[in-house]
Amino acid sequence: MTHVMAALTLHDRAVVADAVVSRELDGETVLLNLDTGIYFGLDAVGSDMWRAIQSSASLRDAISAVQAQYDVDPAVLRDDLLRLANQMLAKGLLRSAGPASSASST
Repeated sequence: MTHVMAALTLHDRAVVADAVVSRELDGETVLLNLDTGIYFGLDAVGSDMWRAIQSSASLRDAISAVQAQYDVDPAVLRDDLLRLANQMLAKGLLRSAGPASSASST
């Protein structure tokens, strides 16, 4: 029986799963889940999305960060980043930290 997890939305904060390591080489990134052996390769644009996801308070903020780097239709970027984040979630490379809070507690 498979467990269906909720998809990430623009309001969610995604964080790297505990068992995941990443390495960037020549603008591309390889991710590896040490627990499952699942690996995932990212091209240069995917690598920029990966960095934005890791450093942003929400996926909406990650999209804004990537939008500042590329001349791309915002709707296309939103769809691409959400699709990538949800693929990573399904492969255990990211986990949802729930909705981003409006005020930082740190």
